[in-house]
Amino acid sequence: MEQLSIAKELSNNSYPGRGIIMGKSPNGKYAVTAYFIMGRSANSRNRIFVEDGEGIRTQAFDESKVEDPSLIIYAPVRVLGNKTIVTNGDQTDTIYEGMDKQQTFEQSLRIREFEPDGPNFTPRISGIMHIDNGKYNYAMSILKSNNGDDSSCNRYTFAYENPKNGEGRFIHTYMGDGAPLPSYEGEPKLIDIADDIDEYTNLLWDNLNEDNKVSIFVRYIDIAGGNYDTRIVNKNV
Repeated sequence: MEQLSIAKELSNNSYPGRGIIMGKSPNGKYAVTAYFIMGRSANSRNRIFVEDGEGIRTQAFDESKVEDPSLIIYAPVRVLGNKTIVTNGDQTDTIYEGMDKQQTFEQSLRIREFEPDGPNFTPRISGIMHIDNGKYNYAMSILKSNNGDDSSCNRYTFAYENPKNGEGRFIHTYMGDGAPLPSYEGEPKLIDIADDIDEYTNLLWDNLNEDNKVSIFVRYIDIAGGNYDTRIVNKNV
């Protein structure tokens, strides 16, 4: 698989929707993840990321303008021991609770499907990073309707053991703008990672569509020690 430029992937797509990146820095020191949200409606754009313990949550920027919080207010990132969970919805809690009961990542998602927002039926995308004794692996999942047929849910899980330095994987909700919005297709894209968290955060943020981008979260976790650095950028400030 050809490694793609994440800058080009973002800049060439005006509306990838919500996206998750996971991978390893080129120097091999860091497990890297990023999550961004975009919005076309005023309700979707009226959000910010805020820190919540070791994770983050979405929050309305202007509470007086909230129309429907059901699919826009959630915890995208939670930490369970040496596992970091990143998703585009409240299935973060489903994964956390399932794995806390010794279920696997895939098993815990069996009770969830794509979002009930027809005719888009937005895919639920999820990722989990596991760091243990200097070893790192991650997995990503997408739950999507069967080509827009909401009577059928297609489930895909992709696991990456001992990921290579400088390689990341990128999965997002939409192939681009449209009506209805076309769901993501295929396995997560192979993309580039940077060693420096600020450089990478700026690269991602600067290449997201200026009109539609809302917030981004980036975390670099020291594989050897477990300490991490986090960056959050909100368009609404």
